[in-house]
Amino acid sequence: MWWKFFQAVRRGEYKLAPMTWLTAIAAVIYTAIPVDLIPEMFLGPLGFIDDLGVWGVFVMLATREKNQWEASLQHATDYVDVTPR
Repeated sequence: MWWKFFQAVRRGEYKLAPMTWLTAIAAVIYTAIPVDLIPEMFLGPLGFIDDLGVWGVFVMLATREKNQWEASLQHATDYVDVTPR
């Protein structure tokens, strides 16, 4: 269902909240920039904990958005149109 969700966002059928976009951009930038709260160079694998935390927040927000999208789909299909043609 994630693929359909991403397609709906890409086509503009579902608008993500600005905070979700901001978190996604922040996660990419924070991972790409070599300045970290916990540097990988000194602490090795433990240095990825802060990066995973930022990505975890993004995944949490994206999952919440996907659940809202799925609920809107379910709500949209709960009625039957019986108007005459």
